[in-house]
Amino acid sequence: MRRALSAGLALAVVAPLASGCFAEPSPHDAVSEFLVGWQSGHFDEAAERADGDPKVVRKALEDTGLQLDAASIRFSLKGLTTNGDTADAKFHVQVDLGDNNPLWQYDNHLPLHLVDGRWKVRWSPSVIHPELREGQRFAVEVSTEGRQPIEDRNGDPLQKEATLYVAGVYPARVKDPVGVCERLFHLTGFAQDRLLSRIRSAPPQDFVPLVTFGGRKYAQLRDRLDEIPDLTVDKKSQPVAPAEPADIIGKVGAITPETEQQLGGPQRAGDTVGQGGLQKAYQDQLTGSTGTKVITYDLKTSEPVAELAKWPGRSNTTSVKTTIDKGVQRAADLAVSGTAPATLVAVKASTGEVLAVGAHEMNQELDALAGKYPAGTTFSIVAAEALLRAGVDPAQKVPCPADRTVGGARFQQTSVPAGTSPSIRAGFAQGCVTALASLARRVDAEELSQAAAQFGVGVGWSLPLRSFSGTVPRATTDAAKAKIIAGQTVRVSPLTMALVAGALASGTWRPPTLVTAPAAPDSSSEVAPAPPPRPIPVDPTVLDGLRGLMRAGVTAGNAAMAAAPGGDVYGVAAALTYTVKKRPADLAWFVGWQGDIAVAVLTQTPNATAAAQIAGQFFRATSTTSTTPAG
Repeated sequence: MRRALSAGLALAVVAPLASGCFAEPSPHDAVSEFLVGWQSGHFDEAAERADGDPKVVRKALEDTGLQLDAASIRFSLKGLTTNGDTADAKFHVQVDLGDNNPLWQYDNHLPLHLVDGRWKVRWSPSVIHPELREGQRFAVEVSTEGRQPIEDRNGDPLQKEATLYVAGVYPARVKDPVGVCERLFHLTGFAQDRLLSRIRSAPPQDFVPLVTFGGRKYAQLRDRLDEIPDLTVDKKSQPVAPAEPADIIGKVGAITPETEQQLGGPQRAGDTVGQGGLQKAYQDQLTGSTGTKVITYDLKTSEPVAELAKWPGRSNTTSVKTTIDKGVQRAADLAVSGTAPATLVAVKASTGEVLAVGAHEMNQELDALAGKYPAGTTFSIVAAEALLRAGVDPAQKVPCPADRTVGGARFQQTSVPAGTSPSIRAGFAQGCVTALASLARRVDAEELSQAAAQFGVGVGWSLPLRSFSGTVPRATTDAAKAKIIAGQTVRVSPLTMALVAGALASGTWRPPTLVTAPAAPDSSSEVAPAPPPRPIPVDPTVLDGLRGLMRAGVTAGNAAMAAAPGGDVYGVAAALTYTVKKRPADLAWFVGWQGDIAVAVLTQTPNATAAAQIAGQFFRATSTTSTTPAG
């Protein structure tokens, strides 16, 4: 972001000089008028106080600001000595190079002498800078490193090569820089004065990127860009296209007039900007580090003469390391690639690390991590923890009728299980909503709330992306408790339920982890993660009972299609219809685990077994997949 010069800054020089009310032939007025005229942009007034050709002096002072692309140049007087007809003024210079670069500061002096009774600055280019000579100019060299990668848990990049087109110029070859910038402004909307200042301040022989285009935009504008004299388009292949999970990784695009204004410095044309996902959340850390040098160049040869100042790039630039496992991700992508919209979240049960987020016609961030869906009877996992602690026996007889009313709330089981004994275990395995709802009288509301918190539902965990830990309403009646047990009034994300399964698999609920380094996005990010809550052990007195219920869901329940080789699968499935924008919508859930991989599958279909079938495909694909420690 460029810093502007305020009008009041001129007083910084005027005040100490005017206090003495000196008149000619004192040199004070000459020093003041020269420096204030230069600082305020009144170059004619400054030139009048120099002994050189006024046109030459004026142009030299004006060109200094242009060649440095300076937002402001400020001076402060440090001392003045007089010796007969000569004098010398020491002063300090602060040049604001803009674009969030540090101030360039240096000391210099003004030699003065009497010319026809008036004090004049003895003109030479060294008045501007002690190392500037005749036939030389300033230039600002900007070097940008490439965008840092987002990596999986093994350090492999999670982006693919994509082609960007960078339009720019070589300043020494441009005959009409004003015309080039005017035509680019009409094509792209980039501010004409900013484009021109970049050309004027750049090293003469260096390629200066002005505007970057993606492939589609370049194809639209190619013919018109080709018509602009002295404009060069550099085709660059960069690893910016997201690999899966693409919504989580995020797209990367070229800087636009809007994003350039929003981001400020040090981004420039030719840089890239994250447009979503982790690329956007970690933009500051991922974007190429920009280094800056102030150099003098020979006007005739365009060769560099001396380096006057140098600033390294920002030290916080780093890659982003995630917990994503490419093998598990491929299995998730394959499993959800059916016809119905679906998403699958896989976590490492023993750590809470997110291994994969698959999605088909759903969004991996907005639906899988941050979706707010009714849990259906999969929430009976959580309710069962409270029921078992209350002493309820899973073998207790509880019928599964087609219709039941609890506390005035009506529950219907669309497909009554056949050939099963009427018990709590069977009701859990089959997802019988009428049987489960009837248990509301066996547990109080506080116990349900505590059970939800034990499994992280509604607990304050978050990720560097949008995420949702769930909500459980307050229950003051049996009807309200029954709706919670049946998962009708509970809202969760697939990530929430994958963590619930991970808690049962490992014996401890753990908050999710998606990024292992850096610790958090820059504070300017839209979403900053809160400190994670501590892991919560599952009550060991009920853990085996809960695992038994989950195993029954696969061996004798509606999650049977999740069975796969490579170890026992535990899980529960559910199907429900709920209202979205006054229209009914069908959902099918599976929540469970195999080994150390816990998953939640959500699919939008009336097929009650579809989610379990997706889980089975996933487990079969991952039966030989091993995950390595993150980092």
